[in-house]
Amino acid sequence: MTHAMIFDAVRTPRGKGKKDGSLHEVKPIDLLAGLLVKLQKRHAFDPAQLDDVVMGVVSPVGEQGSVIAKTAALKAGWDVKVAGMQINRFCASGLEAVNIAAQ
Repeated sequence: MTHAMIFDAVRTPRGKGKKDGSLHEVKPIDLLAGLLVKLQKRHAFDPAQLDDVVMGVVSPVGEQGSVIAKTAALKAGWDVKVAGMQINRFCASGLEAVNIAAQ
């Protein structure tokens, strides 16, 4: 039997997409790669043992529209065999990502 393990639940910072907002210079990929690096350090796991990175991504457009979960895993230095998936369910994106990962 395969077991789903959830180590942690974290969110990246968020803000309005204004041209002079506090996050206007931060790229979505950098937010997510930083999040993955932090999770790995916090829980001391080997990313090569993972099957999937499943992320809830509301409004996957522009830089965050091309399977950012996989791209972030690569940028974080994780094994190339770790698959990535993103789900957009608007306000329920994070919850649906957890549901899919648990399946």
